[in-house]
Amino acid sequence: MKNLIFIVFLFLVVCSNAQINSKTFSTNSKKVLVYTTADSTDYRITLTDSLHFTHMGQPVETQVCVFVDPTQRFQKLIGIGGALTDASAETFYKIPAASQKELLKAYYDTLDGIGYTFARTNINSCDFSSDSYTYVDDNDASLKSFNLAHDEKYKIPFIKEVEKATNNKLKLFVTPWSPPAWMKDNNDMAHGGKLKTEFMQSWANYYVKFINAYEAKNIPVWGLTVQNEPMAKQTWESCNFSAEDERDFIKNYLGPTLTKDGLSDKKLMCWDHNRDLIYQRVSTIMEDPNAAKYVWGIGYHWYETWTKSQMEFDNVARVHESFPTKNLVFTEGCAESFKAERIHQWILGEHYGTSMVHDFNNGTVAWTDWNILLDEEGGPNHVGNFCFAPVHADTKTGKLIYTNSYYYIGHFSKFIRPSAQRVIASSNRDKLQTTAFINANGKLAVVVLNTSDEKIDYNLWIKGEAAQTTSLPHSIVTLMVE
Repeated sequence: MKNLIFIVFLFLVVCSNAQINSKTFSTNSKKVLVYTTADSTDYRITLTDSLHFTHMGQPVETQVCVFVDPTQRFQKLIGIGGALTDASAETFYKIPAASQKELLKAYYDTLDGIGYTFARTNINSCDFSSDSYTYVDDNDASLKSFNLAHDEKYKIPFIKEVEKATNNKLKLFVTPWSPPAWMKDNNDMAHGGKLKTEFMQSWANYYVKFINAYEAKNIPVWGLTVQNEPMAKQTWESCNFSAEDERDFIKNYLGPTLTKDGLSDKKLMCWDHNRDLIYQRVSTIMEDPNAAKYVWGIGYHWYETWTKSQMEFDNVARVHESFPTKNLVFTEGCAESFKAERIHQWILGEHYGTSMVHDFNNGTVAWTDWNILLDEEGGPNHVGNFCFAPVHADTKTGKLIYTNSYYYIGHFSKFIRPSAQRVIASSNRDKLQTTAFINANGKLAVVVLNTSDEKIDYNLWIKGEAAQTTSLPHSIVTLMVE
């Protein structure tokens, strides 16, 4: 008996030490590879320097530093990616095979691209579709007519190409913009309106039909959101849910239906709208345990405003503080009002960098851009709501156009891989914004963003060791400590 107790004691000690050791980090013999994207240069995720650590004790206030503590660890990353919409799929099949191959490599290759692993697609049509459509005949509440004929032309083949490009590691979630018009009180897929009470069960069954139909086509579905932008009355596909409406639909219809049909493993996310009302929405749903038990996470967008000072990042932090067991996912963002002359404006990328730094620091576990590909007019879009994407295709020449947004996102997605764990990163100058993750292979990725006009010398400081480098004006760098 004493021997057994001693063995158990040793086992616990070893496990405890292993846990401690898993959180230790040493800069000994490590180098820092610096990858840079900067305005007024040719740098685009370019390896620009290799640094080494030297001893540096207490910094003084005149020394600019980015402080990183790899022993303090937080959420694990699920993935980074973009939406595979009808518009992206249709544009993809308008360009030559060589450009198609280039696009897939640019987004999904981990060596020659930026290594996307996460994606979203639409249930029924959205604004970034060439037409409005559903998968059932009018007034078919039993959904017997459900079929994917529309998606089989472009979207399903496109998603399968993406699946292949990720070696079948893509995590895909799905979102409706509107139920069929006949299920709504305004008899219109557009202009808001509300789901009629008598069709709530049919609409819950619709999600199940869609997921099962996609999986029957060998497209695994990782998760879903309840409704895209439930507080927006748009000229395109939209449907309005108050916080109480969404809570009750989850509690009484969607949650139980997913469970009954064997889909309780799908990650169900609520809200899927802007940061401005996120706390009110989430608190209303989470304070009802019979709704909250079905909700895995919270989706959110950035369209409440464009400027950094009003982006309301703190609202996301308040949700994370109050409901730490629920997962935060950025589900959509893009620059709106496409104009060809703005396609290389530097602020496009800086908006992504700013959002991603703050969103990750506030607990976000996955980050999803909007359309991964649009044409030279910012579409196709059946209501003229043209927008920017990280990559546009000139369908006349077949060539791809990369905006700096592509590179800014890549500074995260290429170097911070799924299962990476966020660690503490802080700056003693507000002109340098930063976040950091340690990957499963032990490599530390530190992102430093400079949206100012200043060239700033600074030190990457880790546990009394520092590597000196320079942040160029309007730049983003990823420092890989390996």
